[in-house]
Amino acid sequence: MISAVTKHVFGPVPSRRLGVSLGVDLIPRKVCSFDCIYCECGATTKLTAERKEYVPQKQIETELISYFKNNPDPEYITLSGSGEPTLNLRFGEVIRFVKRNWPHIPVAVITNGSLLSSPVVRKELMEADLTLPSLDAASQEAFFRINRPAKGINIEDYIQGLIDFRKEYRKRIWLEVLILPGFNDSKKELDLMKDAFLRIEPDRIQINSLDRPGSVEGLRGASHRELLQIKEYWNLRNTEIIPPALQRKQVSSYKSNIEETILGTIRRRPCTVQDLSAVLGIHVNEVNKYLAVLEGRGIVRSTRGNRGLFYSVPE
Repeated sequence: MISAVTKHVFGPVPSRRLGVSLGVDLIPRKVCSFDCIYCECGATTKLTAERKEYVPQKQIETELISYFKNNPDPEYITLSGSGEPTLNLRFGEVIRFVKRNWPHIPVAVITNGSLLSSPVVRKELMEADLTLPSLDAASQEAFFRINRPAKGINIEDYIQGLIDFRKEYRKRIWLEVLILPGFNDSKKELDLMKDAFLRIEPDRIQINSLDRPGSVEGLRGASHRELLQIKEYWNLRNTEIIPPALQRKQVSSYKSNIEETILGTIRRRPCTVQDLSAVLGIHVNEVNKYLAVLEGRGIVRSTRGNRGLFYSVPE
């Protein structure tokens, strides 16, 4: 039995980095400070750096209380989702609410890092147990080509925000770097990124590649061999390659009934992620996790249509 969808608390999802993670989505789809060409959530519909209470804090609290009445504890409670969580003015209060009520469960925040130049945002992150920002480029040109930021966000302030955050934040920082061949894998770009890593000093540098088609056509994911070569080129002791999406199936929260329902649905007709979310009664981010595994196994394929990517089972 698949539970009814909640608006903003979803999962737990099988995460390659966090195990069994309960997601908390503080932003409507798809409000973000970046419009990354590789985003599996699709193109940004509201590109902004303006902070507001996009989702009411009380609504998040009500959904969390409801979840924990009937479900076991996840390994992490993770602020992530359809857009950039730090855009929500109340995200710090949500973290504090979780820490008061479930202090034994660590809180992770997955952020693009674009607002870390703000002292207020950095202060609100202090109570999170783990912060996972991203850095896909260290030159203005590559930054604009890959991340396509909102007006007013530049690479110098972006990197300096990460540096300042590291100086103030005494907990764990895992910095994710998504490698896009032809965009950020030249010697020049790799050298600039390594210099930025040495200045930021994250606990881990996690190299990643495309799981699924991004919001722009024609992108190619880096192979494991290419990622390994980059890891060796950087030669930094705290660098690791994020495991492939297929390993999500080994996580205990991976549910075979959801996989079977996805396959049964798209065998009848192609569906978008949003279509499957409505059918399954689960959040779009949770659907994405299952599709990544199925695509990695070659069981489903995606084609681009008027409403975005449609998923089907090959003949």
